[in-house]
Amino acid sequence: MKINYKNADGKIIELEVSEEVGTFYLESIEAEKKNDRKNSRRDRHTQLSTFEYEDVRYFSDGTDLLADLIDSEVIGQAMSCLNERQQYLLRKCLLEGWSYTDLAALEGKDESAIRHAVDRAKKKLRNFLD
Repeated sequence: MKINYKNADGKIIELEVSEEVGTFYLESIEAEKKNDRKNSRRDRHTQLSTFEYEDVRYFSDGTDLLADLIDSEVIGQAMSCLNERQQYLLRKCLLEGWSYTDLAALEGKDESAIRHAVDRAKKKLRNFLD
């Protein structure tokens, strides 16, 4: 079997080799091409988790930022304009992630009543902050 081989100088040399060596050589070239394609595809699609961030804004110390915001002085003053029921509803919906349906089932009320009460509390809060 004859194969073309590129030597270190870049010259292409035609070599006579056994069938076994020639097959091995051709398979290894094909495997190298596949590996190069695979690596280039992997390099184009790098997961974000592999990057390192140095800026402190990208780190989480495990604190609940929304809870900290709710407890902040400005929001605390704004929340004080709401009655206890409105504060309770906003905390359940915004902080704890309860759905209107779940709250309605808990309180034995209609889902639309809970939704309207939460909307009124949000509107009152917005008006206070404006």
